[in-house]
Amino acid sequence: MHKHPRALGLAIAPSIAARGIDIAKHGPVQPVTLTRPHAASRAARFFVEKFPGRSMYAVKANPSPDLLQILWESGITHYDVASIAEVRLVASTLPEATCCFMHPVKAVEAIAEAYFDHGVRVFSLDSLEELDKIVRATDGAENLTLCVRLRVSSDHSKLSLASKFGAIPGETKELLIATRQVADALGICFHVGSQAMSAEAYANAMERVRAAIVDAGVTVDVVDVGGGFPSSYPGMEPPPLERYFATIHRAFESLPVSYSSELWCEPGRALCAEYSSMIVRVEKRRGDELYINDGAYGALFDAAHIGWRFPVQLLREPDSNARDMEFSFYGPTCDDLDHMAGPFLLPADVRAGDYIEIGMLGAYGSAMRTAFNGFGSDQTVIVDDEPMVSLYVGADDQRALPSNVVKL
Repeated sequence: MHKHPRALGLAIAPSIAARGIDIAKHGPVQPVTLTRPHAASRAARFFVEKFPGRSMYAVKANPSPDLLQILWESGITHYDVASIAEVRLVASTLPEATCCFMHPVKAVEAIAEAYFDHGVRVFSLDSLEELDKIVRATDGAENLTLCVRLRVSSDHSKLSLASKFGAIPGETKELLIATRQVADALGICFHVGSQAMSAEAYANAMERVRAAIVDAGVTVDVVDVGGGFPSSYPGMEPPPLERYFATIHRAFESLPVSYSSELWCEPGRALCAEYSSMIVRVEKRRGDELYINDGAYGALFDAAHIGWRFPVQLLREPDSNARDMEFSFYGPTCDDLDHMAGPFLLPADVRAGDYIEIGMLGAYGSAMRTAFNGFGSDQTVIVDDEPMVSLYVGADDQRALPSNVVKL
């Protein structure tokens, strides 16, 4: 449940924006998620205005109804859904939105409900079996946009998505021809992997699209370049997103596709990473290890299981003058796996009772939370300050960042 800072007992003047340090002064016992609607809105407007095609939000990154509403109000009208539960969520939250069911493997019952009950007309697939499933589940509908997913390289991305889904070259021709015969509009889609650090990832994938179109000799109406658009984290500072857009646009313009074909993308992380951060309390210090009240079974799943580093800052006034040193975190559960190796750079004098803000948790942080061992908190406060790092704020406008956060 979202709360205004006043609901937590904070005395904040109406003219002063709430910040992490203000929340920390109240001494919360449980972790507190800070949400920044203005940051999500800014990211959405950036994609709507600058991507040379249609941008649809990948709901899996953060399924918060509040966030969905913010994105809708900022111009995002299409939503990439991966399950019938996500279809229902978007349909109930945004009745006028368009859902695109882009998971390549779906239950027949999910397809049927999506089509007949929720008006979904866009589906992806990567096999003849899935094509047959869609045709049967929709009773041979003739108003479908069907997107064939190709397997492409994830070499330029931090998290691979190259092994689970996607038709390989020997399967693509037959699948495209068969899909063209039953689809009202034929699409080709792919996913270069999460956190793509170079626009070359999309250029290479588009060459795969070109080869598939030429080999099959089909007319293509939609090219969907998927997700993978990056955000900025310590040690992972990507080039400007405009560079990705320009590369994709050039590649799309050179494809042998229908004169009226559409270009789509599916940003997830890039639209919501800056939306939220989290305040945690240090419960114990043991050398360079900090025991905090959230962790691997909470919003820090990625930090624990794939070694993701997030920006951090100590919330203390006055500021610490101690030099930074490297810390690792332990979460609150009694599981040894509840460990975040980092390293996370914080002042060397951090101690039990201190509060730390962990940034860039809008993507996958809230989505991966559990209540394992009885730990967890849904306490959320809306704040007005800027995220700890941003791809959308100009250097002249961005507030001073902690020393361990790279300013772009």
